[in-house]
Amino acid sequence: MLGLGACNLEVDMNRLIELLFHQGVLDEQFMQLQHLQDESSPNFVYEVVTLYFRESEKLLRNLRALLYECTDYKKMGIHLNQMMGSSSSIVVKHVQNISVRLYFRPQSSNWIGCIQSLEVLEHEYFYLKNKLHEFLQIEQQRVIAAGVRYHPLLQQ
Repeated sequence: MLGLGACNLEVDMNRLIELLFHQGVLDEQFMQLQHLQDESSPNFVYEVVTLYFRESEKLLRNLRALLYECTDYKKMGIHLNQMMGSSSSIVVKHVQNISVRLYFRPQSSNWIGCIQSLEVLEHEYFYLKNKLHEFLQIEQQRVIAAGVRYHPLLQQ
């Protein structure tokens, strides 16, 4: 894929984003996030997405621990609020919608329903993570193919 020109990589990137739009995973606000990236902040999307991944995985671990250790539904609500907020910041529709459903589950003290909703949330999150990771890799290759110096963090 490295041999492809920057234009072909941009086409691949756009197809992936269109797929995620079509699936309802992302919406038009993600394009606005991309437009905030410019020469003065060439890694803006990468940084925002990476921060989202780091925080979301911590929140998911905490939610799972709360469900299995003490079923503290009040603390779960706090973590779910954080998950909904961070998901909305990068416009992750599926993750945000599932977080909302899980947020209201504990009010009925339905432990099995909470576990099932958390599993769906984790599944959607990891699907999103894989797709956005693919997007970031294509973006990195596109920038390299275009001859633009890219942030060293992306070359890890």
